Amino acid sequence: MVAAFFFYYNYKFKEYKFLDFDKIILYEKHKIFEPKEKEYTLIIFSSRMNDINKLIKKINPKYPILAVDIYQQRKDYNNIIYTTAGINTIIKIIQFLNIYEVPVALNIKQYNKKLYKQDSPLEVIKMVN
Repeated sequence: MVAAFFFYYNYKFKEYKFLDFDKIILYEKHKIFEPKEKEYTLIIFSSRMNDINKLIKKINPKYPILAVDIYQQRKDYNNIIYTTAGINTIIKIIQFLNIYEVPVALNIKQYNKKLYKQDSPLEVIKMVN
């Protein structure tokens, strides 16, 4: 029984990924993003394809929103931390989190200073036209 619990815990621990904001550089409008909250709802999307406000209404987030625009437009929104990144960073995030479709949302929780752990499964946000 103990062995089964250990393997299940080990599997769950490895299933979710870590994001290190010392290595992942995201840009707000005129500055580098520095995490200040213990938890975020991370949304990865393209502003060319989706309106961030409509996406937020679909997921009903419970944490501050950290939005990463893969179209790389720099915009200002109230109550949204709107970020962009270089294409190499965006590719790393997409590969690391195993994202196959956008827009997608997930929760992340602070693990250690700038190290955050994925705290929910990926949720592809389905938009009906």
